[in-house]
Amino acid sequence: MLNLKRITASLLLVAALVISPLSLADDAAKGLEIAKERKARDAGWGSSESDTLMVLRDAQGNESVRAIRAKALEVKGDGDKSLTVFDQPADVKGTAFLSFSHIEDADEQWLYLPAIKRVKRISSNNKSGPFMSSEFAYEDMSSFELAKYKFNYLRDEKLNGLDCFVVEATPTDRFSGYTKIISWIDKQHYRVMKNEFYDRKKALLKTMTMSDYQLYLDKYWRPKRLDVINHQTGKSTSLIVKQINFNVDLDDNDFNKNSLKRVR
Repeated sequence: MLNLKRITASLLLVAALVISPLSLADDAAKGLEIAKERKARDAGWGSSESDTLMVLRDAQGNESVRAIRAKALEVKGDGDKSLTVFDQPADVKGTAFLSFSHIEDADEQWLYLPAIKRVKRISSNNKSGPFMSSEFAYEDMSSFELAKYKFNYLRDEKLNGLDCFVVEATPTDRFSGYTKIISWIDKQHYRVMKNEFYDRKKALLKTMTMSDYQLYLDKYWRPKRLDVINHQTGKSTSLIVKQINFNVDLDDNDFNKNSLKRVR
């Protein structure tokens, strides 16, 4: 009986060693396919303009509200370009943020601060820093590019009544502030419904939820609200989109770092 138990245990161990690598490879392949489909369904929108409110809350719930204008341009064969301008309140009025996302190379980002009349380049090793004192990091302001992550399918799960894939994305950039991002992606439209971000110590840092999705051009889904809660500080930030327009007349000349100081 003892020998039989040892043989059985040995067979189970061998089976685990054989099956596990195959299962892991399958989960990685499925995770990548889900990410590819998510990316494919959001291709071809061209250009857009939006008006948004950014609501900052401290740990005690005190709020401050900012009015933001943003432009975005889809770039063929590369990541998106975006320009964000703060209009209100007075202490941030005229602040402008320009981002050039890239498929594989490090993103390029600049911040114009009107108080000192200076354009500051955001270095690659500072991408985990907070964007304008919000719970968004500079790296959150870049477009989603497949080559910058390794993916792993975790499970299927319902979220708010929707059937979702749960996928883990591991950043390949050593300067990322995240060790992993776990996303809930709805199976029907491949919209990201929730992200969990884990810090460099592998602890849960923050959760981002996307809600009130609207369909544009009969193809492109955009959330009209994003809420980020920092679990380590108790602070939170909400983005409330008031308006989005697509197919606006934009080109590379509208995303020029040399003209950041003149953005109005």
